[in-house]
Amino acid sequence: MRSMELDRQTELNALRPDLLRFARLQLRDAAAAEDAVQETLLAALTGSHRFESRSSYKTWLIAILRNKIIDIIRGQGREVAATSLADDEAGDDLLAETLFDQRGHWQAATQPGRWADPDASFEQKQFWAVFEACLDHLPEKTARVFMMREVLGFETAEICKEIGISSSNCWVVLHRARLGLRTCLEARWFAGAEA
Repeated sequence: MRSMELDRQTELNALRPDLLRFARLQLRDAAAAEDAVQETLLAALTGSHRFESRSSYKTWLIAILRNKIIDIIRGQGREVAATSLADDEAGDDLLAETLFDQRGHWQAATQPGRWADPDASFEQKQFWAVFEACLDHLPEKTARVFMMREVLGFETAEICKEIGISSSNCWVVLHRARLGLRTCLEARWFAGAEA
């Protein structure tokens, strides 16, 4: 029994950097990320009897961490003024004008190329490192809204309540986040995929 506990602790120590990276990406605050990971590790150690091997141990830990992050975000209760979101995206209108025509279709010169095999990319650690770098280049509040929706699974109404923005503003922010990520991934990851 003691050997099994040591194996779990060794596995937890090995997974800790991945958990910390995930938490930092979500929270964008090193101290809060560290706290979330510590709480996750403690929950995993004290609740290890709940792990039923239906998924990998890492997947189980990420699920615990995801719930801890959601609790932290909900507990923060900080509101972001819509004007600060607008300040973060001041250059987006100019970017949109250079990428799209007046009907909202891609300009021929800026149309994204076809991604060779996106599913294969998702399996590569290097892709996720580039994705994290692209996410880090988004304005902080735009990235936060994107992560709340796409990674943490918050509903739009809940995001609006937490951030203090309207539903239509939330959809605009999500569109800008996706556009920014796509542009960055085109340049940093997929540019050489078709070669």
